[in-house]
Amino acid sequence: MTHDRRFRFGVIAKQARSGRDFADYARHVQALGYATLYVPDHFVDHPLAPMPAMMAAAAATTTLRVGTLVLGNDYRHPVTVANDAATVDLLSDGRLELGLGAGWMTVDYERGGWALDRAGVRIDRLREALVIIKGLMADGPFSFHGEHYRVTDLEGEPKPVQRPHPRIVIGGGGPRILALAAEHAQIVGINANLRSGRGESADSMASLSAESTDTKLQRLRAAAGDRFDDLEIQTLTGFVHVTDDRRSIAEAIASGMGAPDAEVALQTPALLVGTIDQIIEEVRARRDRWQMSYVVVPEEFADVFAPVVAGLAGT
Repeated sequence: MTHDRRFRFGVIAKQARSGRDFADYARHVQALGYATLYVPDHFVDHPLAPMPAMMAAAAATTTLRVGTLVLGNDYRHPVTVANDAATVDLLSDGRLELGLGAGWMTVDYERGGWALDRAGVRIDRLREALVIIKGLMADGPFSFHGEHYRVTDLEGEPKPVQRPHPRIVIGGGGPRILALAAEHAQIVGINANLRSGRGESADSMASLSAESTDTKLQRLRAAAGDRFDDLEIQTLTGFVHVTDDRRSIAEAIASGMGAPDAEVALQTPALLVGTIDQIIEEVRARRDRWQMSYVVVPEEFADVFAPVVAGLAGT
């Protein structure tokens, strides 16, 4: 079914809170009009474990969807992911969005003691994991014998509410991960290229330019073929600044990110700067250019971005 490209918005929750405070925060995000509360999967500077945090948010709310952005496949066996994810989907009455990734943050691997294989191997392993997760959520016993995983006559239980499986989110900036997303995902995040293994680098910042984003969309469209129109395109906007002095802020950002001028910085989908009306106009323009109808912001910007959500959600 062709996606309607109506706006949805999400928040990434990173901060550790007590059970009561986390429930209150999830309800606050829901009340602001956000569609989804996401939890990342890292072990440095991201203290919340995704599965229990998602379930706590779902239990405290009624309409808020919950998701992972994204589970690191190298840290979690696909059999246990399928079991955990189907359980969350069942207990949340079908509100899970399952984000899956190949793993990329070097410091996670170094400090956690995992071997960091080259990107191609990690992506191939994720490809096998996706087949297993989908297979275990389907009806009947499932078997898979691949290069990285072996599953034999296993009946996945429980079954998720969303059939054949919860919506799968895959994001990235490189050709191979975008091709994998084109094959398996329902929601595709057009993100920075993180091959450096660090969240911010000259390489990753350059990959966020408008021209680079054009190229990523072209690659995704080519890989997806007839599926492209069904995909929901997501963007992670890591910085939001509401101001009447858009130009000065953009010039400072351009200098910091190595962009040639303020206008180039303002076109970067990773940031939004300006008055609420200017930001709304920019979010609409990005949907027109890149089909980005699903905008996700970190929790530190959830409140300041809420007027944009109120003005655009569902339109």
